[in-house]
Amino acid sequence: MSPFKRLCLAACLALAALVPFASLQAKEAADLAADPVAEKRLMEISAELRCLVCQNQTIADSNADLALDLRREIRGMIQQGKSDREILDFMVARYGDFVLYRPPVQNNTALLWFGPLLILVVGLVALVRYLRRRNVAATAAAGGGLSEAERRRAETLLQEAAASDKKDSAQ
Repeated sequence: MSPFKRLCLAACLALAALVPFASLQAKEAADLAADPVAEKRLMEISAELRCLVCQNQTIADSNADLALDLRREIRGMIQQGKSDREILDFMVARYGDFVLYRPPVQNNTALLWFGPLLILVVGLVALVRYLRRRNVAATAAAGGGLSEAERRRAETLLQEAAASDKKDSAQ
């Protein structure tokens, strides 16, 4: 048997060995079909909770093991008849406000909510101050910084130039 045929055979056997494990991922999908109303609630609640592993995804979007466990936990609480508020309160009590994808406005989260606005205002104030200082410096460099003697000398030179222009145009 050629090396190429052996490689193809080995690849086919490896894929065939993985087929039984493909159904393990389908377990989550099988639970979805059990009760569509409960699953809709699960997805709504899951969209409000942050995946503690991924941190930038909700547990509804995440495939991390912790997210799967939290969805299972929420599914069980829904089956026990708990309200959405009770489920969210349980998750906050267990993991803190960080688990909420949109944490509430409180003293300890004020910087999170108002920090970007504060940074924007500070940046705008710094920009305005910089532009004003630059404008004052440009004005001073353009002639605002002449002494009285220098001003008189400049006026004399301008008058002499104007007089010589008149004289030249008269001839």
